[in-house]
Parts: sequence; C-alpha cells; structure tokens
Amino acid sequence: MKKRHQLRLIGITYNQIESGVYAVILEEVDGLRRIPIIIGYPEAQSIECKLQQVTPPRPLTHDLIKNMMETFNLKLSCVDIHKLPSGVFAADLVMEGPQGELCKIDARSSDALALAVRTGSPIYTTAEVLDEAGFTPKQESAQPAEDVEDMPDAASKGEELLRKAVSRSNPAIESFAGIEELIASSVNSEDADAEILDFLKNYSDKEIETQISKFAAEEKYEVAARLKNLLRRRQS
Repeated sequence: MKKRHQLRLIGITYNQIESGVYAVILEEVDGLRRIPIIIGYPEAQSIECKLQQVTPPRPLTHDLIKNMMETFNLKLSCVDIHKLPSGVFAADLVMEGPQGELCKIDARSSDALALAVRTGSPIYTTAEVLDEAGFTPKQESAQPAEDVEDMPDAASKGEELLRKAVSRSNPAIESFAGIEELIASSVNSEDADAEILDFLKNYSDKEIETQISKFAAEEKYEVAARLKNLLRRRQS
C-alpha cells in the first residue's frame, strides 16, 4: 500500500485573470509543499462559507449531504486526493457505515473538500501526486511571502491562477451595496480588501454582522464570507 501524506486546507485564492475560477490550496501537514486545485464558483462559495462560519438561511448542497449522512449514521472517514490520467484531480470518499463497514465513493475533488471541511475529516494524497503537482513557496527575505496568493515559484503548477494581476484604482465605496459591486469587478483582491476595510471603519462590528446576515439571507454568500473574513482581520 502506498504511503499517504496528510494535507490541510489553508485557504482559497481568487483567480484574478479569469472570472468565476478559484483555486483551493492544500499543504502538507508535515511538510512545506502545497497543491493548488482549480474549482468552480459554487464549490468555492460552499467551502468559503464554512471556513468563515457564515450560516446560510437554508442548507447548501454540501450541508444537505452532511445532514443526510448524520441522519443515516454514515461517517466520512477520510478523503483521498488523486490525479486522473487526464491530469484532473479527483477524490475518493472513504465512507464508514453504521456497522463499521468501509466503502469508497468516487467524487470530484472540490465536492470532497467541501464535505471534509464540514465533517473535520482528514485529507490525504500520495507522494506521487505531491511530486508531480506540489510546489514549495519561496520565502523572500526582503518581503514575507503571502500565505495563499503570492507563490512565485508555481510557474508550472498553477502560476497563472495564483499570480497577482496589475493593481488598478477602484472607485470609493459609498454603501454596502458598493462592496458587492467592488468584489464582482475588482482585478486585485488585495486592493479591494484594503478599500473595504477603510469603508468599514465607519461601522461597528454589530452593524457589519447585521450586513453579513443580510447578504447571507440574499444568498450572496461570497460577499458575506468576504466581509466575515475582513471583520475578523479588523478585530485581530
């Protein structure tokens, strides 16, 4: 049996080149190598909502699956990430039944990760996948490397998705509705975050939480999750 390496999900980066495409970043638990896996908007939204603890008014698809698993006493023992011959990442859900029986279910890697973050299940991959798709972010002495979005040595492993786009100036935000427009149109997420944080200086934490709940009720989960994350940054 091949040795498995455990991974942890460290975040999601927004593709600043192509709209609607995201990458989830996995890192070795006992190492430095990282794997970027390209995912779509719905899966990114689902994962980000859980990471930022944004509670939607109704269950999202992966919440529904988790609720069904709990109802029928099924447990997600772990997720195994592998690569198909086509180069696309896939996953096996290792499920444990009510009597302790184990079975594997084929799944998209994005769906598997969305379930793993909800159940707290471990994520694994093989050394072969890490050797082929993994990279180690460089640590620049003059300027600390950013955790997710600044990975300068990822040229052959998703650099186009992770590279920062050229900054551009954005119009000043005048309302919370303007935050939604800025997130949708912004090229550089760092610049957008800085502008949003500057706008939030005019509001208390409670007022911001109210707006987060409002965005979630309107099913604008990306905006709600982004605001939740920025609120935590401000509080810390």
